[in-house]
This record gives sequence, C-alpha cells and structure tokens, in this order.
Amino acid sequence: MSPPADGAAFTPTARSQVRRRPQRARYDEAAVYKVLDAGIMAHVGYVIDGQPFVTPTAYWREGRKLYWHGAAASRMLATVADGAPACVTVSFLDGFIVGRSGIMHSLNYRSVMAFGRARLVDDPAEKRAAMASFIDRLYAGRALKLRPTTDTELRQIALVEMEIEEASAKVRDSGVGDLPADEGWPAWCGVFPVETRIGAALPQPGMGTGGAPTPDLAPYREGARLDDTLATAAKAYGLPVST
Repeated sequence: MSPPADGAAFTPTARSQVRRRPQRARYDEAAVYKVLDAGIMAHVGYVIDGQPFVTPTAYWREGRKLYWHGAAASRMLATVADGAPACVTVSFLDGFIVGRSGIMHSLNYRSVMAFGRARLVDDPAEKRAAMASFIDRLYAGRALKLRPTTDTELRQIALVEMEIEEASAKVRDSGVGDLPADEGWPAWCGVFPVETRIGAALPQPGMGTGGAPTPDLAPYREGARLDDTLATAAKAYGLPVST
C-alpha cells in the first residue's frame, strides 16, 4: 500500500467510465485506493471460452499493483496469469436508505472496479517475499514468527500480480432523497447504517500458545470496524494509510 502521487488519477475509457450517477464517480488514485485498502475480499471477473466467471478471492495492494493467490491448479489463476483481461471489483454495503416511496429506497455503498492484465509471479524468492508481505500487511511482524513455508508448500500456491490500467470508484454516502409526491406522506424514512466489525477472539483449543492474542494481532480487538482494523494493521507494518 503506497500513497498516491499528488493529483494522480486513472484515465477512464469506455470500459471504466461510470455512466449511471456519474456524480458519484471518482477516478483519482486517492479515492480508488481508499476503497481498495479498506477491504480484503475482491471478486475477479474473467472469461473462459466465451463463458464469464466471477471468483471471490483475498487480495492486497502495493502501489498500482494488485495481488491475489490460490491453489496452483486454480482455473481462474491460470486464465488471468496467461494475460486474459480481468476486472477486479471490491464493494462495501454501508447503509440501507429507507424512503417515503419505493423508488426513493436505496443503499449507501463504496465500490471500485479495476481493470488490467495479470502476470504469474513464478520466481520463488519473489513469491515468498510477496506472501510474507501479505501476512505482515494484516498482522505486522507475524511472518517472522511463523514456521517457514517449505518449497513444496510454495509450489502449491499460484500468485498473480495485476497492474491497474484503469479504475473507477463509486460512492454513495448520503441520506434519503424525496419527491414532491412524497410530501406529507406519514411513512418513516431514514438510514440504517451497516458496518463490519471484529468479533471476540476464539483461541483454537489444544493448539498454539493459548491465552490472549499476541501483539501482532492487537488491531483485531473486539468491536473494531474492519476498515479501521486494516488501516491500523497497515500503519503498524509501516505502510501509509489511505484516508
């Protein structure tokens, strides 16, 4: 997670330009990275023999590059690593908007669509370093505490890197809209905020050291928002945090 260059932005084309509610769209790196860095799960869209597929996966970002991994036999990874165009989507549900007429019901949300072509990271040293960075991005300093990954285990993993060629962010963060016909109608209206938060830690019985989580896991405190937790973990690892 590196900071965006001042004023840097993605140049939208027909595939990335937001057409519906374009006033909610942003193409600057700061807005795109703010959404990407708040999440950990993405959906990767791609096509095999004319059939579209969308696969959920964990991801992480370094500058304009996105990384994700899976089993070496993964059809999705084999396809995108071969240079097929890919679309990576990250989205958050932030609230239910309840209006006084059906058409004024909506959602608050944050989302990003990122486009590019991925490459397979096949150099063992590069792959090992990237996977350690993924662990440390979530749990600062934890990679050094873990049993080292064996060469056999590393060969079971496929890792891809995608430089973001184009990206657009789209955000709705507002209250209830109204129509003239709604005036005076006595239905309740308002917003139900939605958040993802960390639950209480559940140590695995009979495994590990037991007791309270170690300091590398401190950001994962009960009740913390997920996006705040990821930002705290990134900061502890020494990464700049998108705000």
